[in-house]
Formats: sequence, structure tokens, C-alpha cells
Amino acid sequence: MRDPIGDLVATVTGFVRTLRAAGVGADHDRTRSMLQALDHLDVTDQGEVYWAGRLTLCATPDDLPRYDRCFAAYFGGQRAAMARTSTTSVTRHLATREDAEEGRDDGTAAPATASRAEILRHRDVARLTEAERAEVHRMLAMLRNGRARRRSRRFESAHRGALDQRRTIRDALRKGEVARLRHKRHTTRPRTVVLFVDVSGSMAPYAETLLRFAHALVRSEPRATRVYSVGTRLTPITAELRHRDPGTALNEVSKVIPDWSGGTRLGEELKEYLARSSARGAIAVIASDGWERGDPELLGTQMARLARQAYRVIWVNPHKGYEDYQPLTGGMRAALPYLDDLVAGHSLAAYEELSERLAHA
Repeated sequence: MRDPIGDLVATVTGFVRTLRAAGVGADHDRTRSMLQALDHLDVTDQGEVYWAGRLTLCATPDDLPRYDRCFAAYFGGQRAAMARTSTTSVTRHLATREDAEEGRDDGTAAPATASRAEILRHRDVARLTEAERAEVHRMLAMLRNGRARRRSRRFESAHRGALDQRRTIRDALRKGEVARLRHKRHTTRPRTVVLFVDVSGSMAPYAETLLRFAHALVRSEPRATRVYSVGTRLTPITAELRHRDPGTALNEVSKVIPDWSGGTRLGEELKEYLARSSARGAIAVIASDGWERGDPELLGTQMARLARQAYRVIWVNPHKGYEDYQPLTGGMRAALPYLDDLVAGHSLAAYEELSERLAHA
């Protein structure tokens, strides 16, 4: 006979183990608190389970995005498996089952969904089935890692810092004496990211995933993200990616890009971009395999200009994820001297790493 309480405890225990593997310090007491909370909630309601776990298992701001990713991966197909438990206490089951599982901590008790999600995180998106790719894209849409910040020219009031002479004098004129010294400090703002996505034929297996990553970036920092498609033409697509729904956003993008699956003339397109815009102080990200059909010397010249303007230049190459990869294409050899980072871009884990770099650049 099926034990609904035991199923719930096993599911929560497996979820906590997944969180720990992702770096969330969910200890035994926090796990017990989540189960106590679920005693009073409807566990068939995924929203109530989400908030019960988020409020009890997360201890720091860094835990929140990890929790969101793990929850989406783990409970994606688990909702039906969680039975209603009324108000029956489940913590006694936890004491026996979790302790026993921790004692043999060999990972074999983890639910299949968690293992499958972890496997998907590291697989090449070009080799996934349609269903697997859809699952990866769903997890990609939840990336929210913020953005590195830079100092602004604007000031704000502060308890410490430089003396705000204007406000101090204004207060003194109003009150007849200097009653209090006013201070100020620079405000900060998100560092702009300029992302170039190669949509040429050789990048076709990765283009949709890259554009979905671009959509997540735009949704995270709408005012500090600019996205262009590159192939044989430079096409701005930031406005189309601002739509809340990723599917709708990609449909809008597909309508404005005229050179899908063509060649790559990145040198000419960077020259066009630098002639009419700027990357000063921004993080420039180029997502391409480097199969340049134009003049590599021109690409090198434009990469040098871009590197002088940008705060950092990152090249995302899907093939970099393989151990035997060598940057031998003409485009890569021309660009390599001007890069701060050459990173992989073939899997969900690679995009998560890139997102972390953008958050801490």
C-alpha cells in the first residue's frame, strides 16, 4: 500500500539533497521546518510548496536563484506525486528516513528527476531531443543572476562619505546655523552588456538557445542590455526580446532577422556597430564559433577597437566545452589577442557560468 507521508518525506529529502549539491546550506533543522510548514499547507499546490521551501530552506540572498533553479528542475514533473497529507505530522518520518539516508549518503536515493536535470545541465544542447531542449529552455528562462555594477556620476545622500557642501549650506541658511554636516556618495548602476549572437548556418544548432539566454539577460536588466544578431548583417533585436514570454519574443525576433543560416562577416558588422554606437564601459559578449567568411585582418582590427572601448570582452564559443577544442579558425585566431575570456556556450551549465561572470565582472 502506498504511504503518502513517506512519499512526501522522500520527495522533500531528495529536494534538499539537490539543493545541497547546488550549494544551498539547507541543514536538518531547515528541512524539518519545511516539513512542519507543509503540515499546514496543501502539498498538491505547487505554489504553496514553492514558498514553504523558499522561506524555510534559504538562508542568504545567494541561495534564492539556486533555489529557483533547483525547484524548477526537481518539481517539474513531481506535482502529481505529492499526495495530500492533511495535518498529520510528518516530522517523525523525517527523523528516521533522512537519518538513514544520510548514513548511507551514496546518492542512490535521489529521485530520478533530480539526476536527470543534473545530466541535462551538462549536455550539449545541439544533441538534445526536442523535449529535452524544451526543458533546458524552461530552466534557462529562470536565470536571474543580476549584473555587476559600476559607479555612476550621480550622488545620493549618505551617513558617511564626501561632504555635501550644497545641502549643508542650504540647511544652514534655512536654520541660521550649521546644525548638521551633510554627506554624499556616488550611486551605482548595472554595467551594460552588449551581446552579439551569431545566427549563421554553422551556429544554427545553438542559435535558439543563445537567443533564449539573451531573452533572460534582457528580462533581468532591461535598461542595461543591448542585443544584436550577426551573420551577414548587424540587426538590433533588444526591443523584440523585451516581451515577457520567451516564445513570443523569439517569434518577434525571427521576423526581423533577415540573414538566418547565412555566412558570418563579423569584422564588417563590428565595424558598422562601432561606427554608429559605442561599447564604452560595457561588457561586450560575442557568441560565435569564429567561422569568419570575411577578412580576418579586418576582424582583428575591429576587435582591437572594441577591446579599447569595452570594460571586458568575452567570447562564447559552443565548441569550447570540449576538451580537445583548439581555436584554429581564422576568426578565433584574429580575435584571441583581444579577449578577456573565452568560455563555453554549449550547455545550461555553461550559460549559468557565463551568467555568474556577468554578475561578478
